[in-house]
Amino acid sequence: MNLANKLTVARMAMVPVFICLLSFEHLACLLLGYVTFVVASLTDYYDGKIARRRNQVTNFGKLLDPVADKILVAAAFVMLMLLDDLRIPGWTVVAIIGREFLVTGARSLAASEGVVIAANVWGKAKAVLQMGYIYWFLGFVILRHILDWCAPGVVPRYTRILAVASLWGVILVALFTVFSGVQFARINWHALRLDRSL
Repeated sequence: MNLANKLTVARMAMVPVFICLLSFEHLACLLLGYVTFVVASLTDYYDGKIARRRNQVTNFGKLLDPVADKILVAAAFVMLMLLDDLRIPGWTVVAIIGREFLVTGARSLAASEGVVIAANVWGKAKAVLQMGYIYWFLGFVILRHILDWCAPGVVPRYTRILAVASLWGVILVALFTVFSGVQFARINWHALRLDRSL
C-alpha cells in the first residue's frame, strides 16, 4: 500500500475517533475532536497530491478516497447536529448527506461505463462551504466552553447569537449543497446516460 492510500485509510480510521470525542460535550474532548477533524481534512488534501506527484494513482485510491471524504463530512454534520449550542435542523443534514452519496453513486455508475467524472467548480465551492461551516461552528462551540470559564456573563447572549448564526449558516450550506448536486446532474446528464433510461 502506497503512502497516499495509507493517508486515505488513516482518514477513515480517524472518523470513529472524531465521533467518540464529540459524543462528550466537554472542552477537552471538543478540542481533541477539532484537532482530529483538521488532521483528517489535511490527509484529504495530501493523499491526492502525493498520488499524482509520485504517479501512484490506484483503483483502490479512486474508490476509497471519495468514500472517505463523504464519511468524514457526514460524521461531522451528524455530530454537530447533536451539540446543544448549534441549532441544526435534521432536514439540512439529510439533504447534505443525501447529495454526497447520490453523487458518489453516480460517479461509480459512470466509472463502471468507463467514464470519469471530474469535480467541477460547483462541487469544489460546496466542499469549501461545508468544511468552512464545520471549522467555524465547531470552533465557536469550543469558544463558548472557554467563555464558561473566563467570562460566564456573556455566555447567554453569545449562545443565542451562535444558535441563530448556526441555523442560517447550515440552511445556506444545505441549499447550496443541493444546488451543486443539481448542477452536477445537469453538467453530466449525458455522461451518466440518464437520458437513455427515461
